[in-house]
Amino acid sequence: MDLLDLARILGGLVLLVGGGELLVRGASNLAARLGISPLVVGLTVVSVATSAPELAVTVGAVLDGQPDLAVGNVVGSNIANVLLILGIAALVLPLAVREQLIKIDVPVMVGLSVALLLVAHDGQISTLEGLLLLGAMVAHTVVTVVVSRRAHRRELRKRRAPAPRDGEPMGVPLALALVLGGVALLVVGANLLVTGAVNIAEGLGISSLVVGLTVVAVGTSLPELAASVIAAARGQRDLAVGNVVGSCIANIGLVLGVPAIISSGGLPVPHPAIALDIPFMIATAVALAPVVFTGFSVARWEGGLFVLLYAAYTAFVVLNATRHEALQGFELVMVLFVLPLVALTLLVTTTFEMGVLAERRRVRDRVSAGEPVP
Repeated sequence: MDLLDLARILGGLVLLVGGGELLVRGASNLAARLGISPLVVGLTVVSVATSAPELAVTVGAVLDGQPDLAVGNVVGSNIANVLLILGIAALVLPLAVREQLIKIDVPVMVGLSVALLLVAHDGQISTLEGLLLLGAMVAHTVVTVVVSRRAHRRELRKRRAPAPRDGEPMGVPLALALVLGGVALLVVGANLLVTGAVNIAEGLGISSLVVGLTVVAVGTSLPELAASVIAAARGQRDLAVGNVVGSCIANIGLVLGVPAIISSGGLPVPHPAIALDIPFMIATAVALAPVVFTGFSVARWEGGLFVLLYAAYTAFVVLNATRHEALQGFELVMVLFVLPLVALTLLVTTTFEMGVLAERRRVRDRVSAGEPVP
């Protein structure tokens, strides 16, 4: 293990924290100036910006003839975004979820994840399929901004006065400068950390797909982690959730779409990713739906559950890649105990929370009708 690689990892972490602070500060002020919600800024500006490391790594991997690393990076990043990053952010502070996220953005994330599996089932993403993925991501961005602007104008008309502010936000040029400066620090920090981590992992003889699914995926997701955790700590919980969901959408539409478009013959997709990793990515996207639907929040215990699931997934990927003797016992425990317990927990929690929501609606209806509430 090279001391220089360890220094790269530590230096990258410092730059990530500084870049995340600048990005969140600039993005929240930009939202106030442009009249859109922090959620929309997270879904668009911040998510695309924090996906820049994934795009750089994926395009570079394709040009270097390592498509396994490119696909593994995106799929692994999306899994890390939902389970690890959203989980850690929820542990810092329970995350509030807006109705737009439930009605539009999470279904779009699930739909694009399923679409990725469908277009990749033949072992590659063609140029046309890459254009379709990119077009879907662009369409989602446009619709998100338009819907948010209309909602903001309706809210102002109801108030018939400018929305109250806790202080005048900084100007748009300065906010944009902070966003760009934060992105630059995030990209440099992520590249430093990924370089050090990949060198260490390759020194241990780990395959490029596994490196992409674990080390590179987590490394290039660190901008999202920094932005989401800092946003949660600063009380910008919409920005934290929007960043994660928007980044997952950008990873599929932009980060996989662009390499499929620019590479001759499309982007090859390894069979192990089609058989295991992309379906697991879809499962994590689907698992997020009941979590954000029930109570319109991601609670601390749900965040902790997501982090534990990510640790289990990473352990399986590493054990499977090294064909470790503990793999069979690990699979048995996961299939017979852990996964059924997680499914049962989500089912019971969803049923309970739906009952609570139904009771709240019943009470609201009785109050509106002037009936006594017991």
